[in-house]
Amino acid sequence: MTNDSQPTTHPAAAVPDRLFDDATAEARWRARFHAARVTLPDWAWQAPDRTVYASNASGVWEIYAWDRSTDTHRQVTDRPNGTLNATVAPDGDHIWWFNDTDGDEFGTWVREPFAGRPADEPPAPAVPGAKAGYPAGLDIGDTVVAAGVADDDGTTIYLSRDSAEAEVVYRSEHDGGVAALSFDETLLAISHSEHGDNRHPALRVLSVADGSVVAEKWDGEGKGLDAVAFSPVEGDQRLLVVHERRGREELLIWDVAEDTETELTLDLPGEVSAGWYTNGAALLVVHTHEARNTLHRYDIASGQLSTLDTPPGVIGSAHTRPDHTVEYSWSNAASPSAVRALHPDGSGRVLLEAPGDKAPESAPLVDAFVEYENGRVHALVARPADAPDGPLPTVFSLHGGPHAADEDRFSAYRALWLDAGFAVVHVNYRGSTGYGSAWRDAIEGRPGLTELEDVAAVHAWAVSSGLADPARCVVNGASWGGYLSLLALGTQPDLWAAGVAGVPVADYFAAYEDEMEPLRAFDRALFGGSPAEVPDRYTACSPLTYVDQVKVPVLVLAGENDPRCPIRQIDNYLDRLAAQGTSYEMYRYDAGHGSLVVAETIKQSVIEVYFAQRALGLR
Repeated sequence: MTNDSQPTTHPAAAVPDRLFDDATAEARWRARFHAARVTLPDWAWQAPDRTVYASNASGVWEIYAWDRSTDTHRQVTDRPNGTLNATVAPDGDHIWWFNDTDGDEFGTWVREPFAGRPADEPPAPAVPGAKAGYPAGLDIGDTVVAAGVADDDGTTIYLSRDSAEAEVVYRSEHDGGVAALSFDETLLAISHSEHGDNRHPALRVLSVADGSVVAEKWDGEGKGLDAVAFSPVEGDQRLLVVHERRGREELLIWDVAEDTETELTLDLPGEVSAGWYTNGAALLVVHTHEARNTLHRYDIASGQLSTLDTPPGVIGSAHTRPDHTVEYSWSNAASPSAVRALHPDGSGRVLLEAPGDKAPESAPLVDAFVEYENGRVHALVARPADAPDGPLPTVFSLHGGPHAADEDRFSAYRALWLDAGFAVVHVNYRGSTGYGSAWRDAIEGRPGLTELEDVAAVHAWAVSSGLADPARCVVNGASWGGYLSLLALGTQPDLWAAGVAGVPVADYFAAYEDEMEPLRAFDRALFGGSPAEVPDRYTACSPLTYVDQVKVPVLVLAGENDPRCPIRQIDNYLDRLAAQGTSYEMYRYDAGHGSLVVAETIKQSVIEVYFAQRALGLR
C-alpha cells in the first residue's frame, strides 16, 4: 500500500505560548522538563575513577566524562539532535560513542581520548573497516573489540585486535548481535535468530582466535536466552544468562569451558535480571514485580539471597564497584530521578547530582488490577492533586515496545497531564514485560487487537469506578503506543473522544517496507511471517484498515528521519484522514524516533495537551 500521488499538505498542530494562566503553575511544569538529569555513570574496569554518563544539562541529551579522582566533568559530545549511546574503554584512555545522523540511529562507533580532543579534530573511527549501520551490540576488551552492525542485509559482527582493521566473524541474514566478550578475551558470545524468531533468541559462543563455534545453547521454540556478561575474573568462562524455561525471566550460569549450567532458583515473585559483583562470587539481582523493583545480593557459593536497602520505586540501572559499593539510578512517580550509592556497610548517599534546581515533585501512582475474561490486567493510575470529586477527563497513556512496561517512575510528561486536570491511566496490556512469558507472548499472531481488549477492560473499570468521564477519554501513546492509539480510534470508536499518536505505525504494509531490518525480523516473528506471507494478519492489525471508522479528532507527531516508524506510511494514513474529512492535526520534527532535545520535548508535550483540551472542549 503505497501513495505515489501528490502529497497532501496536512494541517499543522497548534502550538500555544502557554498552557496555564497561573504563572506559578506554568513555571512548575516547565521546571520538571528543564531540570537537569543524569544517567548512571559507566566506569572503566582498570581505571574506576574514569566514568561516562549522559545528561540533558545543556538542554540536549549528550555524553559527559567524569574523573572522580579530581571531581571534574567534561561535556564530550555536542550535536544538534543529541547523543545517548556511549561507554569507556577498560583502560579509561578513550570514550566510545555512537555517531548517527540526525537521530536516525544509523552510523558508526567513534572514539576520542578521555581528556578530550582538539576542537578542529573529529573523533576517530573506533572499529576500522566496519560498515555503517544500526548498532547491534558492542564489547570492548584490552586488545579485542567486538561490534555488531545491523542493516538491510541482516547482521554482521566484527572483531578488531589492537585497533587493526576489523574482521568479519559472523554474518547472517537474520537478526542478532554481540552479547558478551569473556574477560580473558578468548570467547565471544553472540545472540542470533537463525531459527527465525528474534523475539526468542539463541546463543552461540565463538573462539576469538579463529571464529570457530565453541558452544551453542537454544531452549527451543518460544523460549529466549539472553547473555548478560561473562564472569569478570581472569580465566573464568562462566556466562550469566537470562532464560524463561518456567514461563518467566530467571537466571542461570553457563560454564562454557565445562559446558555445564546451573539454574538459579530465587524465592522472588515476578522476574529477575542481574549483573556480576566484581569478584565473580556474587550477583547483583534486580527484581521486577508489579511495576516496581528491588535490589538483592545473591551469593553464588552459598545460594544466600539478601535484600539491599533501596527506596520503593524503580531501579533504572545498577552495577557494583571494586569495593562492592552498589550504584544505581532510581525514581518513583512522585520523586524525581537520582543516582545513588549503597556501601557495603549499609550506608547510602546520592552519588551524582545534576546542576541546577531539582524537578518539582508530582503525584504518586496507585495500582489497579482489573479482572476480566482474558486475565488480570495491571494498571497504574494517577489523579490530579486538587481534582474535584466525580469523573475526570482521562488520558489512557499506552506504552511503547510492545515488550516494555509502564512502571512507578517519575515522568515530567505524566505530571503535565495531571497539572492540566487529567487523570492518567497506564495499562500494562498483554505484550508487556514483567508479567511472565505467556502474558508477553499472548499478542503473537494478533498484535494490536489483543492489547486493545485489555485497554477496553481497563477503560470500563475506570468509568465504572467513577474515575473517568466516558465522554472525555483520550487514547495516547508513542511508538507502539502510537500504533495502538490509531488502531483504537478505528476499532473502538465509541470509547474515545480524541487520540494522540506519536511516531506510530499507521500503515503496516508500508511500514514494513521502509523500517529497519531488525524490526522487520521482529514483525515476522510477531505476525508469523512477512506481509507477503500472511497478508490477512497485517491487514487485520493495521490502523489504515479502520481509518474510515475514525470519527474524533486525531493528532499525529512524527520524525522525518525515523527508521522505526518511517514517515511515508504515516503520510498514507493522514492522506486518508484528509480525504474523508476527519478532523486531524500533524506535527513533524527534524529528528528520528523521538527527540533528545529538551525544548523539542516540551514543545511536543504542549502540543499534545493543548490538542486534547481543545478536542474535549476544555478551552
